[in-house]
Amino acid sequence: MSADQLRVLIVDDNADQRELLRTQFRKAGCTAKSAATLDEALASIRVEVPDVAVIDLLLGVGSGWEVRERICELVPEVAIVISSVLDETDYPSSDDVLPKPFTGKQVKGLVARLRARRT
Repeated sequence: MSADQLRVLIVDDNADQRELLRTQFRKAGCTAKSAATLDEALASIRVEVPDVAVIDLLLGVGSGWEVRERICELVPEVAIVISSVLDETDYPSSDDVLPKPFTGKQVKGLVARLRARRT
């Protein structure tokens, strides 16, 4: 992994969305893992702390708000990105946003902003 390659954890209960996000982040030069639930996300973080957590707010089990809160408590250095179909005014505090539906260009722009903040 190169120094500017971000490690991304995607938390989304929709398998198609997880795969789409994994693909888009990999195309943007990141490594990407995914989780469908809070428990899976926490298990993944225990193995490897990501640089970024991309969190869907509307999870089938639990809520994205809870996922965000737990990740912030456990690893406050992780950048939080909210990705949701909800109106952005309903998003909790985060480092950045990726409203759904998103494009590959938006993912690349997000990655560029996140990388710039690391330097």
